[in-house]
Amino acid sequence: MQDNKNAVQKDEKQPVRLQAFLAHCGVASRRACEQIILDGRVSVNGNVVTELGTKVCASDAVTVDGKAVHLESKKRYVLLNKPAGFVCSASDEKGRAVAFDLLKDKYSERLYNVGRLDMYSKGMILFTNDGDFAAKLSHPSSQIEKEYIVETSQDVSSETAERLEHGVRVEGVFYKCVRCEILKPRKIKIVLIEGKNREIRKMLESQNIGTKSLVRVRIGNVNLDDLRPGDCRDLTVREVQGLLNLCK
Repeated sequence: MQDNKNAVQKDEKQPVRLQAFLAHCGVASRRACEQIILDGRVSVNGNVVTELGTKVCASDAVTVDGKAVHLESKKRYVLLNKPAGFVCSASDEKGRAVAFDLLKDKYSERLYNVGRLDMYSKGMILFTNDGDFAAKLSHPSSQIEKEYIVETSQDVSSETAERLEHGVRVEGVFYKCVRCEILKPRKIKIVLIEGKNREIRKMLESQNIGTKSLVRVRIGNVNLDDLRPGDCRDLTVREVQGLLNLCK
């Protein structure tokens, strides 16, 4: 797809903060890049830099873990239908398969996931090398809806669905869905805007209901549709701009 001309672009000749530069190089999200800098993994012109306020230009020699990184010439926005058994991280210390491995044969750019799905969950996950896009979608204020189809081990009553919409507290943390629609006694549709770690599983467990299958089928204006597990596609320009427009 062509670059999204409406997305925020940086002037490569102007100095930018190091964490923003790394994000635009496709290293990781801006927040993750901040931690990479603090961990002493980044060098600029041969010198290790741990100061987040450091500014660099495209002409500077920047390395991460000793490997040179460069600004990506093309912005990528990719939708992957993640199968179960893959973790959403750049690498995994336990040696588990990572979702990005499913993209390597098709994309040469360094892409990173926007948001996460736990190892056992399936469905939509977005990848990009556009740091501004990732930052806007990941910010807590974005309020972008994520829709899931969940198969449960026990029947879900209308009272339980209402309770999840009003919110439940689990181990001191408050969880609340936007909507919980019963499709079948043991199949529900849940819409979230927060996406805390294992949020749906924890909400259901608090009601003594187990989760047999969890699939994310929509993020904002983008639907999974008939994309098969393990397959991916580029987002359209309209989809990218639609997601940005949804960010509050």
